Amino acid sequence: MTKLLFGTAGIPIAAKGTDTASGIKAVKELGLDAMELEFVQSVNISRENAPKIKAVAGEENVVLTCHAPYYINLNAVEDAKLEASKKRLVKAAQVAEMCGGVSVAFHPGYYLGKSKEKAYETVKKELKAVVAKLKNSGCKITVRPETTGKRSQFGDLHEILRLCQEIEQVMPCIDYAHMHARESNNNSHGEFCDILAAVEKALGKEALKEMHIQIAGVNYSDKGELNHLTLKDSDLQYKEMVASWKEFNIAGIVISESPNIEGDALMLKGIYEG
Repeated sequence: MTKLLFGTAGIPIAAKGTDTASGIKAVKELGLDAMELEFVQSVNISRENAPKIKAVAGEENVVLTCHAPYYINLNAVEDAKLEASKKRLVKAAQVAEMCGGVSVAFHPGYYLGKSKEKAYETVKKELKAVVAKLKNSGCKITVRPETTGKRSQFGDLHEILRLCQEIEQVMPCIDYAHMHARESNNNSHGEFCDILAAVEKALGKEALKEMHIQIAGVNYSDKGELNHLTLKDSDLQYKEMVASWKEFNIAGIVISESPNIEGDALMLKGIYEG
């Protein structure tokens, strides 16, 4: 991509209807550029309806991404849970691409008492299997494991970037709220620059031109993320974060997951463009 696009996690609050097409139209009317399809409980768009969504997004010039179901753990111990996790991710990716979506973000899993290295090897093996299945079906969507918000969850920045280095078709989803909540840091201009420098070092300058970012304010404890807040109600230094984006001249998509999804998306876009 050549510029930074801003959008909402799901249908904007201001949308006239509750269906996906109404959401896409509302995004355009608000002056935003992107929308994330929220498959977090289930893949709620059928394969039959997906081409209609693609057509609406094309007409409105709105870029679509997707968040796969929360019920995914690529480090699950039980075979049934592991297979169900992979099926959910594959289906979300395939339907998102049929809708014209460019990437699918997901939470990779939990450590479940395993060492970080053992968990990494398991997640890598299972994610490779998912990507192989997608490739075999002709699905080329970018698969994006995201940085996670609890210490019990697999997915610190190092782990995510390592997966991206070692598996084709996999790129990071940088969730700033999660990274801040996980260790109670990643909240200064220097740290925001360090995150982007790490992406560039691991994946090259081109990775900075196809970023997938999720952002919200966050309430957290010593164990990590508790819940999302609006940016102004949180301690996240979002103006410093935006300054780092400009400094590194990044491009891609920024998705607001704030309780006021379009309000914070518009605010971030305003800060960035101003």
